[in-house]
Order: sequence, then structure tokens, then C-alpha cells
Amino acid sequence: MCLVFIVDEDEKVIGRYAAGGACPYCGGQVQALDVEKAWRLWYVPLYTRTKRKFLCSFCNRPLIIQYP
Repeated sequence: MCLVFIVDEDEKVIGRYAAGGACPYCGGQVQALDVEKAWRLWYVPLYTRTKRKFLCSFCNRPLIIQYP
């Protein structure tokens, strides 16, 4: 017997905003992205999560914000 699960993960950008600060690598402008992730099993949504990511608009490096 063999079980096959078709699981898909979609990422969709909901919004893109200018964030304060500069990239520590190249000095470019930082952008904040609102990203919605959805896990699906045969096109049926199982789990949805909205997350904010930061990246540089010039070099496209993902930036990690550290809170004190």
C-alpha cells in the first residue's frame, strides 16, 4: 500500500511598503513586505499565515530585524 500526499505551499505578496533605515550591506532602501503563506492539500487550504518580511530594494537580500 502506498500513500501519496500532494502538499503545496503558496507565497503571495499582499503589500509592499517603504521601511525606515538603510541596508547594512549596500546602503539601499529597506522595504517591508506583507506575505501570506498557504499550505494546501489537493487545492484545499489547510493553513494560512500572514507574515512581515524585510528586504533591501537594491540588492534583494532578506534582512533580519533584531529586537532588544
